[in-house]
Amino acid sequence: MTEFRVWAPKPERVRLYLDGTDGAVHEMRRSDDGWWRATVEAPPDARYGYLLDDDPTVLPDPRSARQPDGVHERSQLWDADSATWTDTGWSGRPIEGAVIYELHVGTFTPAGTFDSAIDKLDYLVELGVDFVELMPINSFSGPYGWGYDGVLWYSVHEPYGGPDGLVRFVDACHARGLGVLIDAVFNHLGPSGNYLPKFGPYLSSASNPWGEGINIADADSDEVRRYIIGCALRWMRDFHADGLRLDAVHALVDTTAIHILEELAAETDSLSTQLGRPLSLIAESDLNDARLITPRDQGGYGLTAQWDDDIHHAIHAAVSGERQGYYADFGSLASLAQTLRHGFFHAGTYSSFRRRRHGRPLDTARVPATRLLAYTCTHDQVGNRALGDRPSQNLTPGQLAIKAALALASPYTAMLFMGEEWGASTPFQFFSSHPEPELARATAEGRKAEFAEHGWDADDIPDPQDPETFQRSKLNWAEVGTGEHARLHRVYRELIALRHSEPELADPWLGHLVVDYDEDQRWIVVRRGRLAIACNLGTEPTSVPVTGEVVLAFEAPNVGGEATELPAHSFALLRSPREQT
Repeated sequence: MTEFRVWAPKPERVRLYLDGTDGAVHEMRRSDDGWWRATVEAPPDARYGYLLDDDPTVLPDPRSARQPDGVHERSQLWDADSATWTDTGWSGRPIEGAVIYELHVGTFTPAGTFDSAIDKLDYLVELGVDFVELMPINSFSGPYGWGYDGVLWYSVHEPYGGPDGLVRFVDACHARGLGVLIDAVFNHLGPSGNYLPKFGPYLSSASNPWGEGINIADADSDEVRRYIIGCALRWMRDFHADGLRLDAVHALVDTTAIHILEELAAETDSLSTQLGRPLSLIAESDLNDARLITPRDQGGYGLTAQWDDDIHHAIHAAVSGERQGYYADFGSLASLAQTLRHGFFHAGTYSSFRRRRHGRPLDTARVPATRLLAYTCTHDQVGNRALGDRPSQNLTPGQLAIKAALALASPYTAMLFMGEEWGASTPFQFFSSHPEPELARATAEGRKAEFAEHGWDADDIPDPQDPETFQRSKLNWAEVGTGEHARLHRVYRELIALRHSEPELADPWLGHLVVDYDEDQRWIVVRRGRLAIACNLGTEPTSVPVTGEVVLAFEAPNVGGEATELPAHSFALLRSPREQT
């Protein structure tokens, strides 16, 4: 016998619709807490759904484990305990100081599945990364999309391979020593297939840029919070994930005394103890507020780490020269040095983009740099450009190498976005596959209107609903071993190897970091003990007041007695002689 249960305080009557049984519709019993239950005989792979009141539409289970026919159709039973695992020896690994590789399953390989991604794991091991971070893999409407429009958070997107495919992928990663992080979106629900409001008060009166907000603090929110936390813990418990990336946590409007992030962090720590392996929570936050990553016993939320867009902006604007939008306050070497030294550039200071003060200072004596993520590319920073163009489509190989050196040789936890390590020529554009014609049209028109306001020709903006937009965004793996792609790939591989082998590159304390620069000559030097990362961002050779043994370089430098001549758009990592005693 199988117990079916669903939280549905809104309807007066709930019935279970079960395929393949005598009397396919079963009445359910309601308890005072809004939960409905029915115990019936069902095969382990039964298709089922719920009928609410007198509506004849069969709705999927809000906690569905599998949606074989998409988010609008019936759910299917799937038992995590029956999954085949071989990772019993996996003891996990901490993310602090690691190298994370963000990827989108649908465009990482031509086939766009978990199984095809497994074929590339040996490549990632050779590259030297420690963790794979999967963009959202929960069920969303249509066969392909970014995944941030998820509506059934507990199930795995079927075109990727469903829950069994995810099990095989995580198991294969662990067999190779790779940790797995999953991008989880709890701040909004997608517009297509969102049936949760029919069951209960899942939505709040607040909204955010992506849709209606989630009810985590209004009346009857306790069970909604359990829905979120239960989903988060399930990825780590049932699917053996090593942690989560939490999307846009600044959009989680929580006015309760214990913020849902603090509650989730406490329960994650408890699960970590229970499982005997590290579990990590990484926040994407626009707040520049280190309370997220401050331990709970020190008044913080106790998350493991957070993305740091200021580092991205400072590096990108200084190297590329772009100044539009949120890059307006960045671009100088002074702003780059300030950000590298202090973690945040906007720290209670005026942001011209926001037209107000923003952020608060990071206590660098108490918060190690490894709780912040440094990166030169993310799905957002590429895909939310009008054309989805990568830095590799606009910068020289030397400029790309400088960006890599500044991020990977920094004291921060590092992250790459798939393909950046070889300067992939393919874009990563915004794509969707909403089946509803009106929603599809609104998505395409909204995208064009958004960028037309910023001066782009609307005709140049890719249509998210055009299947070619999705196809264009797939990586071209044939590039990896060719020409400048192969050269950049070698630099990334060697930088990551040095990050793992050089003790001075593992120092997490920003108080030990020294940064020198010359605004006019366009050079900057980041000193990590005896190691110095010297970069020439200019278009002409320049002399940099640093010397020593060349450990790694892009273009051969000329090392003199007191200075090093760096070619244009290049970097050199040098080790100074040990001081005589």
